[in-house]
Amino acid sequence: MSIPPPDRSCAPAPSREALRAHLLATGIAGRVATTREAGLRSYRLFATRDPRVLLGLDPVGTWREDEVLALMARRCGVSADPRRREGADTVDPDRTLRALDRFAARLGQAVAERRPVLFGTGHPHRLLGFYAALARAVSAAGGHVLTPAQGRSVDITTRFGLRTHRIDYVQGVALVRADADRGAACEPGAHCHSPLPVRVVLQAAAERGGPLPGLVVGDHGWACGAGQLGFEVIGPADTDDPAPFVGEAEGRVAVAVPLDDAVRSACYEPLTRYVLNRACLSP
Repeated sequence: MSIPPPDRSCAPAPSREALRAHLLATGIAGRVATTREAGLRSYRLFATRDPRVLLGLDPVGTWREDEVLALMARRCGVSADPRRREGADTVDPDRTLRALDRFAARLGQAVAERRPVLFGTGHPHRLLGFYAALARAVSAAGGHVLTPAQGRSVDITTRFGLRTHRIDYVQGVALVRADADRGAACEPGAHCHSPLPVRVVLQAAAERGGPLPGLVVGDHGWACGAGQLGFEVIGPADTDDPAPFVGEAEGRVAVAVPLDDAVRSACYEPLTRYVLNRACLSP
């Protein structure tokens, strides 16, 4: 898919030091808005194999609650103290930067090797711009951005029960929209944790004879669902989403970038520029 370039020029890529300061100033890392209570609840649910937090991952290990907490402390920088039950949690900005470096290296390698790339998000209200800028850069470099299953329906269990959604693409990024919102002002899409959309997309690509993605860039179910099926996956994840980090620890997610995934969308622009610079891609 050819994606038109943005209608404005991008600012220069920030230095590592400047980006670290930006992460802390915006709450993408450092003291984040994701609460300790939310994180611990997710770790507990993950330990019981609750599908709402597995995000399509089928863990190999037992992953008791204390093991999940210890992993998140190592990968993200949250407090390892199980007695700390309340308040804001933390993301170590240096862990975020190191993960962004690995993320950029994987993206740059995929483009250099001319591997098709699939972008997908369950967090379009915050992260769509981040992915769209990466998709534009991949396309501009001659890469193939995949967009299979446009308009396909998928039934997803929500807190309101089973609801029909449809696959859509915005600037090369896959997302879902609730069928009930068809024809309504629904930009930029629905918040979704389910792995079902990526399964529908991958099945559609296989049915038409490919190509299949050589790299999947996404979050939530897009990342874990694809990783569970053996695709190379990179993407961001919050401190209350342990599945991508467990997937990384077990070798089914290549890179999970620890950060708060719900700050204002404009705050992720410096991360985009940093990644593109490290990946040797033009914005």
